[in-house]
Amino acid sequence: MGKYGQIAIEAARLAQKTKDPVGAWEVISSQIFGKGTPSQLKGCPRNTFLGLCSEGKLKEIPVGNYTRSKKNKIYGLKALELLSKNTSFLDPSELWIKVLQAAGEDLPKQHNEQMDVVIALWGTGLFGP
Repeated sequence: MGKYGQIAIEAARLAQKTKDPVGAWEVISSQIFGKGTPSQLKGCPRNTFLGLCSEGKLKEIPVGNYTRSKKNKIYGLKALELLSKNTSFLDPSELWIKVLQAAGEDLPKQHNEQMDVVIALWGTGLFGP
């Protein structure tokens, strides 16, 4: 599991307690990468995580408006939908291709750790019903 997957899991667990996924991502990503570093500020994995939280997909995290990123939110939701139908998509690159096809996006387009976030969360039991 990559660092963004690790951040997503730890941030989800923290956000379940604090009910603040934005703050949780900030805290955990700062601990792992260092506050203000390019890796800590990277938007794609962060916005994918926050998009899932916005839609109430993670247990005990209230629905809210946590991100303005529409594309990364859609990517996360499409990935979750695909995984719920076929759990064999545990390779980020393979899942990314399927997500782009499902979203009607042009190929090739490189993923930017969005799939790492969804795949890491997938096996944890943090997703709601």
